[in-house]
Amino acid sequence: MNEAIRPGVDYQAQEGPELSVIVPTFNERDNVTVLYRRLEATLVNVAWEVVFVDDNSPDGTWDVVRALALKDSRVRCIRRIGRRGLSGACIEGILASSAPYAAVIDADLQHDETQLPKMLLLLASDKADLVVGSRYIEGYKSEGFNKQRAGASALATEVARKMLRVEIADPMSGFFMVRRDRFERLAPKLSVHGFKILLDLVATAHGELRAVEIPYTFGARQHGESKLDSMVALDFLGLVLAKLTNDIVSLRFILFAMVGGIGLVVHLTTLFVALELIKAPFAEAQAAGAVVAMTTNFVMNNFLTYRDQRLKGFAILRGLIMFYIVCSVGLLANVGVAFSVYDQEPIWWLAGLAGALMGVVWNYAMSGLFVWRKK
Repeated sequence: MNEAIRPGVDYQAQEGPELSVIVPTFNERDNVTVLYRRLEATLVNVAWEVVFVDDNSPDGTWDVVRALALKDSRVRCIRRIGRRGLSGACIEGILASSAPYAAVIDADLQHDETQLPKMLLLLASDKADLVVGSRYIEGYKSEGFNKQRAGASALATEVARKMLRVEIADPMSGFFMVRRDRFERLAPKLSVHGFKILLDLVATAHGELRAVEIPYTFGARQHGESKLDSMVALDFLGLVLAKLTNDIVSLRFILFAMVGGIGLVVHLTTLFVALELIKAPFAEAQAAGAVVAMTTNFVMNNFLTYRDQRLKGFAILRGLIMFYIVCSVGLLANVGVAFSVYDQEPIWWLAGLAGALMGVVWNYAMSGLFVWRKK
């Protein structure tokens, strides 16, 4: 024992990985082993690790990853409880990695892992801080990108480039590699909500990241279903608006306010139907409009704004009742502020705007405390 620890012996720490591959997962148990084997075959000349960040998948994806980790120490698993979202998963994975370079790749096998060595070479040779697998440069091929999804992506890309002045051709890509030290500087300003981590990263950097784009082949999904749903459009718009304010207003607040705007349309539509078609008295029609709007807002906020704290089972009923109470008090705050402003300055639209703003701030703050409170 003394021989083993005597002074003068030259001990060298084992060298760590050069590349960390970050894979956000949710219900991808049929894909993770295939992806691991592909990485193993592609990165034969690279010291690498793979960090699967799983959002507590009901299908037990995390259990499959742990079985792989028992056989290969290069495989790691971060199982997140009570947190959801691709962006947050990517941020946690990169910050938990140990290599100087970190790649983000989907678990659905649609990204081309054979491009990873080329991306790594560009970063290691100091030709770039960020390398993006791009769908909008010459050489890109697609085997699994349908026309509807391609059109939506192209429109979102154009909006992002013009409104946020993003220079790269494909800021909506989910396949990229970045220097970890550069990422760590920007991480505190990134949103953990939403799906478009690359757009957030590039917009936050304000042109400080040297970016190179390379083409790749977008493959067809082999197992499972896409995690992108109809709420992604609102999520994307919320991220753009948040970046336009330089993150003074959080993405979650903007999403909450956007849902509130939709709720106003629902309220007015319900009021019109009740008055004109059903011929209900105004008081009953107004009450119906309020209940339908609040219910709609609750459902949309549960699926979009607070997706990482989504209520399920009996908690939905409790949350809905609390949301009714919170919004009812918010209505009183709205009216009270509006009357106060109108007494000081009798401009109806200014008073109405002040009241509405007070209402949404109150509802947002109280919803976070009582409806979608973190456990």
